[in-house]
Amino acid sequence: MTERGGRTGHIAVLVNPVSGRGAGGDSGQVAVERLRARGADVRVYEGGSGDETAALGRRAVAERPEVLVVAGGDGTISSVLPPLLESGVPLAVVPGGTGNDLAREHGIPLADAAAAADLALDGARRRVDTGTVTAADGTVRHFVTVLCAGLDSLTNERTNRMTWPTGPARYQVAVYLEWLRLRTFGYRLRPAGASQLQQDGYMLAVGLTRYYGGGVPICPDADPADGLLDVTLVHAVGRFKVLAFDSLIKAGTHVRRPDVTTLRASAITLEAPTGLVAYADGEHAGPLPLTVEAHRESLTLCVPV
Repeated sequence: MTERGGRTGHIAVLVNPVSGRGAGGDSGQVAVERLRARGADVRVYEGGSGDETAALGRRAVAERPEVLVVAGGDGTISSVLPPLLESGVPLAVVPGGTGNDLAREHGIPLADAAAAADLALDGARRRVDTGTVTAADGTVRHFVTVLCAGLDSLTNERTNRMTWPTGPARYQVAVYLEWLRLRTFGYRLRPAGASQLQQDGYMLAVGLTRYYGGGVPICPDADPADGLLDVTLVHAVGRFKVLAFDSLIKAGTHVRRPDVTTLRASAITLEAPTGLVAYADGEHAGPLPLTVEAHRESLTLCVPV
């Protein structure tokens, strides 16, 4: 559902300066300058860490802005979702992270912070889905794009532990090292209202949106407002054959393969051998088992008209 916005109060701008290796801070500065130049009453909230940014997000929402502008990445957005969803305050995204996949999904400008900030004033209001991830101990976290558990999540985990090399090369090295120790995971999936599925595989993604990892269409048919999770499971196809999946996944054609299982569900419980961790919105979401649930049209997002 999409509506047009209107100006009635102040705009809160939440800046995560550590997001995207400093991109969040740069984007936030541009957004603030743009909104003030257009006559908006802007209140700025800028933390020095991810935890401080989340706390400031709660404070910003509590002060009842017309719109909350988040200058950061998908992880920053998901960290402020609980108070945002409870309040109903619309969200405007100024991309400043590593992946920026929520913005990509909805056509929000990725490389023009001023144009993205304009959406807080001029954009349409679209109701979109969010998701929750519930751990075995009852801990709940929110996400807005894709959760993954397998080769991709282990690569994220390794990248976060590495101190060398720096920059994009660190991720590429992590990919290679995880490929060398590639493991098969005995996944057990329990979709709501359907039979349990057991399948050995290498990669598992559960998406509200199509993209993860900065534009990789791992769930190419996902609809961000249908209240359903799109599940993509790449079977255990062999160490060298899995290399061919890289180009297929980037093209979004992997779901046509017989060695890929796809399904949709409003909620699903994921189980796998001990030690497999999941990542959601590029952030650590904890070890499996986990229950993932979609919440239909729970977030109001400012998008291009």
